[in-house]
Amino acid sequence: MKNKIVKRNNIKIIGEGEVPLLFAHGFGCDQNMWRFVTPVFERDFTIILFDYVGSGNSDISAYNSERYKTLEGYALDVLDIVHALDLEEVIFIGHSVSSMIGALASISQPDRFGKLIMIGPSPSYLNDPPDYYGGYEKDTIVELLSLMEKNYIGWANFFAPEIMKNEDRPELAKELEESFCSTDPVIAQDFAKATFLADNRDELPEVDVPSLIIQSKDDSIAPLNVGEYLHKHLKNSTLRVIPVNGHCPHLSHPELTSAAIKNYIENSTSK
Repeated sequence: MKNKIVKRNNIKIIGEGEVPLLFAHGFGCDQNMWRFVTPVFERDFTIILFDYVGSGNSDISAYNSERYKTLEGYALDVLDIVHALDLEEVIFIGHSVSSMIGALASISQPDRFGKLIMIGPSPSYLNDPPDYYGGYEKDTIVELLSLMEKNYIGWANFFAPEIMKNEDRPELAKELEESFCSTDPVIAQDFAKATFLADNRDELPEVDVPSLIIQSKDDSIAPLNVGEYLHKHLKNSTLRVIPVNGHCPHLSHPELTSAAIKNYIENSTSK
């Protein structure tokens, strides 16, 4: 079973410490997106990297559209990995949609998780006035999903700079665009629907694991008010706003992102 999951999710384990850090990439990405952050933690932690089924170098033959039509299917990937490696008190570090995937996994099996660290999280990307503004009207999301279906390359070319910001460093948006384009378009569309149409606000009170919310000051995908909403509705949560632009601070500003993670781990207690 272990070898099957290791191959399926392309699991890589590095580091010299005992405490496990499980890094989970966001939509359209893979484990390589953590390469600027993980070196900070290699001496003191065991680092587990993986690709969701359908992403990166995972076993694409294991993809099941029924399983992965909702975020719960991706949470099962996380739990499969936790059990295959027999992880306890794991510190889960998720980017973007993986923040909610990790939250769902922790609700299912809280005893396996010590901390949740969420980078650019959002429980819902859709506006629901007057009490919640996720950043997008539903018509906009539907248009983006339609563009993915009709012109996937054009969608990637448009959306990558919107996610990354940091216009003075176009190589970052280019890397994200290439990552999008390396993913099977049908699988990417399934993941996009599961991501951008999800609404996990009702699940937030069920999260018992202590959490850190790392929020970019200017993030059009997960605006500041979304981070504040999460902080309000997640028990035992900490909100850290870092003075950067864009939705991928682990790529654009890895030093600040690593420092926020390290400081939280060193100065917080488990549940």
